[in-house]
Amino acid sequence: MKVEISDAIRYIGVDDLDIDLFESQYVVPDGMSYNSYVILDDKVVIMDTVDQRKTDEWLANLTETLADRQPDYLVVQHMEPDHAGNVALLAERYPEMKLVMSAAAQQMLCNFFEGTCFQGRIQTIKEGDQLALGTHTLQFIAAPMVHWPEVMMSYELTEKVLFAADGFGKFGALQNECGEWACEARRYYFNICGKYGTQVQNVLKKAAQIDIQTICPLHGPVLRGEALAKAVELYDIWSKYEPESEGVVVAHASIHGGTAAAAERLAEMLREKGAQKVVVCDLTRCDMAEAIEDAFRYPKLVVCAASYDAGVFPVMHDFLYHLQIKAYQNRRFGILENGSWAPTAGKIMRAMIETMKNCEIAEPMVTIKSRMKESDLPAMQALVDAMMA
Repeated sequence: MKVEISDAIRYIGVDDLDIDLFESQYVVPDGMSYNSYVILDDKVVIMDTVDQRKTDEWLANLTETLADRQPDYLVVQHMEPDHAGNVALLAERYPEMKLVMSAAAQQMLCNFFEGTCFQGRIQTIKEGDQLALGTHTLQFIAAPMVHWPEVMMSYELTEKVLFAADGFGKFGALQNECGEWACEARRYYFNICGKYGTQVQNVLKKAAQIDIQTICPLHGPVLRGEALAKAVELYDIWSKYEPESEGVVVAHASIHGGTAAAAERLAEMLREKGAQKVVVCDLTRCDMAEAIEDAFRYPKLVVCAASYDAGVFPVMHDFLYHLQIKAYQNRRFGILENGSWAPTAGKIMRAMIETMKNCEIAEPMVTIKSRMKESDLPAMQALVDAMMA
């Protein structure tokens, strides 16, 4: 995939169209990009490697870009295997090359590359340190827990390029880019970085102090101009746990269809009440990562679930667990439970929601028995009224 950055800064990344699950959990029907870059100056620096799934293709890109030159540095911004998978291979290939990384990254090296000797090869860097390349200079920006503790971003002072590690990344191969950055970037952010809003805010504050003309992430397209400005704006909203759009999500977990029918009727009632947008998620069939994305995008969420083994239908428990571990907060919930003889789903859902920061539960909680009936509609309407208040 040809990506133009500048005469000195070259893209050598690769697309992976064979992967089905990124990190063994996120469906990626449009593939995934593993981005890597080279800066050619008096000194030559490689910015990260790629996943071992694409080693051969990446090495071909690297060799072509280097021509007859030897790299002086490999900057390791992030130790996750999809970016650092070829650190040891590259160290062996270029024995004079220095490895530039944070002290925390250095501590992780032996976890991934047992038996490889890096002694005397590592140049540790910290916040504010600079690496002079000639006419180009890299300045390092600590970004701990975005989304691993060792992460270090790099800012190139001459061309005003931020190499953002996993920040501003997205799902999808570059050759499948359709021009809509936010959709898959949103799903990527909330499922991978969502827990670390405070840490993302810290990095955004640092970024606001420098002139950034280009963002080069480790996944997804290079960002410039209006696309860059919009991405920064959305990252600010997302990392503050603020809703991005007006609307209500109705997420349901139904065994035999009764809960699903009640959820669909509740969605109709929300629309009749004036909800600008109502998104219905069937948690038994939808992509869980997309359901999480929708929950974060909108300010209101109604959870509807069947009771199961004196608890809650497992897929709803999984959904709420994902929200818990991603630090879901500042939202209004509604609850609808179903049970044929001893409804228990509502109690479990309420207990899980109550662990989430600044989340309000609208009353009443609605209980239906097996199938929604006319007698259930007044309680459902009261819940709708409370959600829309």
